[in-house]
Amino acid sequence: MKKPWSITTTTRSPYRLKEQLQVLVDNFAGLEWTRENQINFQISLIQHRLYGHNEDTGFSQQFLNGLSEAHKEIFTDFSHTLTFDEAKEMFDSKNYEDPSMRGRQSFNPFKKFGFVRLRNKILEITPFGENFLSNEYDLSDIFFSSFIKWQLPNPDNSGYKLTDGYNIKPFIGILHLIRRVNAKSLAIGEKDKGISKVEFSLFGPLLVNFNDVDSYAEKIIALRQQLKGKNKQEQKAILDQYKTTFAKEFLQSDDSKKIKKLLKNLKDYGDNAIRYFRLTRYIYIRGGGFYVDLEKRRSVEINALLDFDNAQSKTFTSKEKYFDYISDISQPQLPWETKEKYIEIIAKLIEEVRDYETKLGVEALEIQEYSEFQATDLKTYIAELRKYRGDLQNQDVHKKSQDAEAIKSYIQELENIFNADDKPILLEKLSSLGLHALNDALKIQPNYPVGDDNEPTFTAPANTPDIECFYKSFNAICEVTMLTGRDQWYNEGQPVMRHLRDFESKHNDKNSYCLFIAPKIHRDTINTFWTAIKYEYEGKKQRIIPLSINNFVSLLNILVQIKSENKFLKHSEISRLYDEIINSSNSFQDSNEWLKNIPATILSWQESLTF
Repeated sequence: MKKPWSITTTTRSPYRLKEQLQVLVDNFAGLEWTRENQINFQISLIQHRLYGHNEDTGFSQQFLNGLSEAHKEIFTDFSHTLTFDEAKEMFDSKNYEDPSMRGRQSFNPFKKFGFVRLRNKILEITPFGENFLSNEYDLSDIFFSSFIKWQLPNPDNSGYKLTDGYNIKPFIGILHLIRRVNAKSLAIGEKDKGISKVEFSLFGPLLVNFNDVDSYAEKIIALRQQLKGKNKQEQKAILDQYKTTFAKEFLQSDDSKKIKKLLKNLKDYGDNAIRYFRLTRYIYIRGGGFYVDLEKRRSVEINALLDFDNAQSKTFTSKEKYFDYISDISQPQLPWETKEKYIEIIAKLIEEVRDYETKLGVEALEIQEYSEFQATDLKTYIAELRKYRGDLQNQDVHKKSQDAEAIKSYIQELENIFNADDKPILLEKLSSLGLHALNDALKIQPNYPVGDDNEPTFTAPANTPDIECFYKSFNAICEVTMLTGRDQWYNEGQPVMRHLRDFESKHNDKNSYCLFIAPKIHRDTINTFWTAIKYEYEGKKQRIIPLSINNFVSLLNILVQIKSENKFLKHSEISRLYDEIINSSNSFQDSNEWLKNIPATILSWQESLTF
């Protein structure tokens, strides 16, 4: 029976994937990949809390269910360093029917991406995997290099056979599908807007043969026509029936349980594929987050790739040759890696840069005489222009964020954030936008990776502040989280103080603050900050301002009111607020009372503002 493709069902975060790979390499590289080591790998992930806990969403209830109260207590207590034996007890208590399968499931993405391989059953990390761990390569380059080569069938996976109809490079197939849908939309007088996330989740993971791209595009267009002009209730009924029929055709089965299971899985498969494919910068999200489209700023590269590669799987004579291929970052040679295409990319970039410069009223960048550059120099120049475009995009964001209506939209999104997809990413984005709006910063620099549209593709990596803020008289970092439980302290307590201390050391010419934003502040987190504020962290007091999302919204509402009166909030007033919040800790005996008083401090500060 046919099955859909999926990237990974175990790990949503590329950073978590890197941590898991490090555990695998540190403990099992050079060893035979036996059933025992597969089990031990899964136990090691539990020991390091890399399974059963997600840095963005917290503890997995599915994992916690069935654990003893004692095991739950020590697993959720991050002050307790788990031993391998304790993790083994937890693993054994789950009574898995096939324990080693759990380790293989966690291991499979690393093989799929080309980070590791088994040679004569011995586990070894590939040069590509070493690149991934070294931080020398951009995440987008890593995953793009992997996805353009990932194919079904392949010599390493017997579950997808050519004889069963599998013949696809999923990532390239998806790009073809979007391009084809856009072309068909334009042909019937409709807007080319990519494919919706619902369409992606239904048709994407079930696109298992490159020959089906055109028919799937036709199905999407036909489905849209069926839904056109219908109310939401009617659309839901039509869509539910269509999904069932389509799943039945794919499975070639009338088994209702199998159909229901497939449709349930497709949503997760699709969401995760979008999340990882987005990292490549070759797709972007549009239409208020509902549509997935080809990144127009990479049109030269995308068209060259799709004209060159129809998404048909390659033939390999052995598993070894396949792994040699997917683990080599220099392969394949990309169809736009020519002097002619590089010049075409540069010309489009210059046009885009000039548009931003005109809009912002900034001095035009002097363009180099690149026509005689060699290919490698052209590639370097493209990277420089993209970085400059990113700087201009940030300036544009700052300018747009000064508008009161824009600030109101940030407030609305923050108030509705619990209904959003990818809440952690959205909170970092909205916090960055709010900080742009809040004052006259010299620079607000979020550290999350961005696409060519300057929209975040994921959250900031764990080893950097989420957002860095630079002002004339002070500097600051901003750390955000959607976590509210005890794991908030583990993920944010010590790391926040460490990030602030490192930032202070790097920028020691001015006072530095840390703004910490979360839906609510856990008692362990606030106690940790309280100690750092009132006493010290690494020998010196710190300036940490803990705010709930509601507190931050209050600041933005104050700003809207100020702007409605045609007044301007200077950054010096913000630093005064930060100091008043910190100094108010002297009026209280415990951290919780101090935290409760922060809204009153904000109100008092507002009443004291003079212009």
